[in-house]
Amino acid sequence: MTTTETHIVPKIPSPIRLQEYGVGVFMTVVTKSALKKAIKKRFITVNDVIATSGTLLQGGDCIRLCIQEEGNASNGLIFPLKVLFEDDHLAVIHKPAGILVSGNSFKTITNALVQNLERSNLPDATKPQPVHRLDYATTGILLIGKTSSSIRVLNKMFEDKNIKKTYDAITIGKMKDAGAITSAIDDKQSHSNYKVIQSVFSRRFGTLNLVKLKPQTGRRHQLRKHLLSISNPILGDKEYGITHLILKGKGLYLHAYSLEFIHPFTGKKVYFKDEFTQRFEKIFPAMI
Repeated sequence: MTTTETHIVPKIPSPIRLQEYGVGVFMTVVTKSALKKAIKKRFITVNDVIATSGTLLQGGDCIRLCIQEEGNASNGLIFPLKVLFEDDHLAVIHKPAGILVSGNSFKTITNALVQNLERSNLPDATKPQPVHRLDYATTGILLIGKTSSSIRVLNKMFEDKNIKKTYDAITIGKMKDAGAITSAIDDKQSHSNYKVIQSVFSRRFGTLNLVKLKPQTGRRHQLRKHLLSISNPILGDKEYGITHLILKGKGLYLHAYSLEFIHPFTGKKVYFKDEFTQRFEKIFPAMI
């Protein structure tokens, strides 16, 4: 099947790069990452010439998106997901550990969404897409857009930090009751706040803490790197752990617990949460 969309650039004050202009122009390519992928795969032309991310656009230019879709690529994955909330605009699901949110693999959350969500009844309904990411080993709450407009708006809300995220983690070693971590990640400013909810003695690890985490920025692996930077790595973290304290075979004890924001289409304040997994309950049963 082939999907084709055409857009004529209106009069603009000065030339602008396709990569900057093109986000949200096409109903089937509504995020920055999707636009980059479409350009890389040579799906986009400008005035019938294959475009690059640096192609400069001027008023009157004709941008065309032409995607050749494989017939059974994303609809064939049967992977049941727990749906926590759903309306015509968006959905909230539980992401289990051990599956990618998106990417080139067949087994991804993105490819499983069509099988688990109702199609939106709105005119700009599209294939549902996650609007943020969780690591492969991380569990918890994941926000999904179900229309072109909701995907675009929710992405912008994340960029503008209008969606509050809360995580829970089990960390190793004694910690202050609360604190802020501001160490740079990849030479970029990053900020995470934490609060210790409860601590227990562990023969192997000394102290284990149930910690509430609130990232203020969204760098890759931010929470895991931040906690390692104060010598309190997350239990089960093989990549950002302390060698002799790495717990193998039990998974990563990092859970995306809640999302809070103003629903962009109803105007109502919403709060969604995804309760602890059984792994957390075994260590901190009194908190459940």
